[in-house]
Amino acid sequence: MKNYLCCMYLFSKSLSFFLFLLSLGSLVAQDEFDFSDEFEDDHKVTFNSTRIISGHSVEVLPEKTFEMRIEHRFGDIAGENGGYQTLFGFDNVSDMRIALEYGVTEKLMLGFGRAKGTGVPYRSLVDGFIKYRILKQNKEDIPVSLSLIGGSSFTYQVSSTDISNVNHFPEVAHRFAYFSELNVARRFGDYLSLSLMPTVVHRNYVANDDMNTLFSMGAAIRLKLSKKFFLLMEYYHCFDGDTFRQEDYKNSLGVALEWSTFGHNFTINFTNSKGLGETQFIPYTFQNWMDGQFRMGFCVSRQFTTDK
Repeated sequence: MKNYLCCMYLFSKSLSFFLFLLSLGSLVAQDEFDFSDEFEDDHKVTFNSTRIISGHSVEVLPEKTFEMRIEHRFGDIAGENGGYQTLFGFDNVSDMRIALEYGVTEKLMLGFGRAKGTGVPYRSLVDGFIKYRILKQNKEDIPVSLSLIGGSSFTYQVSSTDISNVNHFPEVAHRFAYFSELNVARRFGDYLSLSLMPTVVHRNYVANDDMNTLFSMGAAIRLKLSKKFFLLMEYYHCFDGDTFRQEDYKNSLGVALEWSTFGHNFTINFTNSKGLGETQFIPYTFQNWMDGQFRMGFCVSRQFTTDK
C-alpha cells in the first residue's frame, strides 16, 4: 500500500509539472511575432533577455516597457538531499523571486524584486538595480555592446540572537549588500554570442573568516539552436575565494535552455547556485556539481508596453 501511494504521489507531481510546462508553451505559442525576425540581420540583440541564467546580460528593456519576472530554484537533483525521495529536487524550494522591471529610455532600465532567500545566510530579501547601456554593437563602427549595472539587496528577516551569526545584524546598515558590474558582450554572426561580466560585490557585514568586498569575473555564451531555442552557459569565478575565504565556498556554474519569442521568455536552467541575484549567488554558493549538488530552475518573463 505504501509503495502504491508513493507511486501515485510521484505520478501526480510529474503530471502537475508537465501540465505547467504545457501551459507555458501554449501561452508562448499564441504570439506569432518572432523576436529573431526583427533583429537577426542588424546585430542589435546579443542575448534574448536582460538576464542570462543567474546574472545580468548586456541587454536592456525597450523604452516604456514593463517586464514581470518569476524565477524559481528547486532542490538538489542528486546527492544527499536529492534523488527520487524528493522527486529529484521538486519537493524542495531553494529560492524564488518575483520582480517588476521597467525600460525608462532606450538605454536605461531599473527594477525591483522580492526573493524568499535560501536561509544561508539570509531570508526575506528585497532588491533593486539600475542598468545603463553605454554601447550597442553594430556592423559599422561599434564592435561590442557595453552596459553598466549597479544594485543592492536588503534583508528584513528577524535577527539571530546568536551574536556569532552573520544574520545577527547589530545595525540596520548590516542588512545591506551591493554589487556593480560592467558587462561587455559581442555577437558573432547568427549563432554565437559571448559576454564578460567583471563584478564587484560588497556586503556590509560578514563572518570573521570572510571578506566584505569580493571581485568576480563572469563569462557567458549563447548558442543558437533554432529560431526560438538557445543554449546558454554561465560561470562566475571569485578570485578572492581560495586565498581569503572559507574552503567550502564554490563558484557559480549554470547551463540553460531558452525558449524565446517577442514579449515572452522561458528558460529552464541547471545550476549549483541556490540563491538569486548577484549579492547571493556570487558570495554564497556552497554546492558542488561533482557531488550532485545542482538543481533545476526556471524563469518566466512577460513584457508589457505602455504605448497605446
